[in-house]
Amino acid sequence: MNNNNQAGVPSGPIARFLNFVERIGNKLPDPAIIFLFAMLLIWVCSWWLSGVSFEAIDPRTGQAIVVNNLLEGDSLASFLSSMVKTFTGFAPLGVVLVAMLGVGVAEHSGYINTGLKLMLKVTPKQFLTPSVILVAIVSHTATDAGYVLVIPLAGVIFFAAGRHPLVGIAAAFAGVSGGFGANFIPSGIDPLLQSFTQSAAQIINPDMSINPLNNWAFTSASSLFIVLLGWYITDKIIEPRLKNTPLNEDTQNLPAFDEAKSDERRAFFIASSVMIAGLVLLAFVSAPADSAMRSADGSLTNFRSPLMQSIVPLIFLLFWIPGAVYGFTVGTFKTSKDMIDAMSTAMSGMAYYIVMAFFCALFIAAFSKSNLGALMAIEGAQLLKAMELPSAVTVVGIIFLTGFVNLFVGSSSAKWALLGPIFVPMLMQLGISPDLTQAAYRIGDSSSNIITPLMPYFPLVVVYCQKYVKDTGIGTLIALMIPYSIAFMIGWSIFLLGYWALGIPLGLDASYVYPALVP
Repeated sequence: MNNNNQAGVPSGPIARFLNFVERIGNKLPDPAIIFLFAMLLIWVCSWWLSGVSFEAIDPRTGQAIVVNNLLEGDSLASFLSSMVKTFTGFAPLGVVLVAMLGVGVAEHSGYINTGLKLMLKVTPKQFLTPSVILVAIVSHTATDAGYVLVIPLAGVIFFAAGRHPLVGIAAAFAGVSGGFGANFIPSGIDPLLQSFTQSAAQIINPDMSINPLNNWAFTSASSLFIVLLGWYITDKIIEPRLKNTPLNEDTQNLPAFDEAKSDERRAFFIASSVMIAGLVLLAFVSAPADSAMRSADGSLTNFRSPLMQSIVPLIFLLFWIPGAVYGFTVGTFKTSKDMIDAMSTAMSGMAYYIVMAFFCALFIAAFSKSNLGALMAIEGAQLLKAMELPSAVTVVGIIFLTGFVNLFVGSSSAKWALLGPIFVPMLMQLGISPDLTQAAYRIGDSSSNIITPLMPYFPLVVVYCQKYVKDTGIGTLIALMIPYSIAFMIGWSIFLLGYWALGIPLGLDASYVYPALVP
């Protein structure tokens, strides 16, 4: 997909580097084969290291970490007997398929098409990029909704506005995944990380209590920072790079930026009224303190609350019902079979992703069971501690170490369960608050999400791109996302140090006694 030698397309050092990354990346095997080879490599490494004694202490058990041999008989038998369960229990698979069933109805009925036309009519073209990135960041509130909803819609929106759809996909991916640590709306990730941070802090101070919104002020301000930085990268680096990249010939059926007809506007109003009524009903049911949608502690945003557990089914319903209403009102659906055909068409486009998800699920399960990810994280943290760097340099080191570990271990909570008990006490002894340590972790965890093919949703984004440019490969997407990743990692680190230097509170009820930024 490399067309950057044409007139008007950047050809400087950055462009040449990205072209190199794209060429090398696209020579890699298919993502499904990469996951297969990675799993086999994990098996071999687990056998090789299983007999080695490590001194590093696993904070989850309090004992020396042990690498589990995946090639021994019991492990191989467990692998075969649990293969089906490992695949069907792979969380991203269910999230994508269930959500796409509802979105497929809304898309093929024309409901999304009309909504985009009306939205583009009132959205100034110059503000389209920041609007998409902001929506992508806010989508974190609904767990994985951004991956299955915001990213593909961004491609359609940019195409309808006369811009390259891969630019929209890249901007949305940067907001959803690269900006995961930014959000001005509290979400389930806040109390989840806080719980690990508080436990780690109590190793040093048993009486310490940390507010679940201990990073809220920083993540809120980061939302604006990431939008502005992402806006610049998208319009000044990504869009010129894709300027002469041709689209597939079968994009004629995608939405065009034309005027919505009167019957389409009427059907959209009726369908949207049904969606709003559903949201009002959901709010009414969830509001009471004893609502069945709340968790045992009365929270609606806790990951364990029925409301948060129902996000994906709610996405399905909130698109399937209005999509059906729109289709039957405007006439794109004549019978119920038309609606089922729309759902079937949506699923047919997911066939490639299902294959990749199979191998991805097996790889992630093997990597987790081997303990190699835990070993990598703990040894890296211990090395950082042994270097005894100045406190500010140590904080930046945590950001970059987390970003590196994140290339292999995707789960945010799983990494913090490993790294928190090491980083938090270590920096508390340097006079650095657990809140700052957690904020540094969130930056590193977010910035490298968008450049690792081992992230479960990365292959799905490749599939979204192939809808418009068939020869899009892993290298193509990595080359598009590297500018975001580098800029987010460096810029966000400086942004955090600015908070430190000015003594600005990071969130609620936090401790802000930091050592001087420059001794």
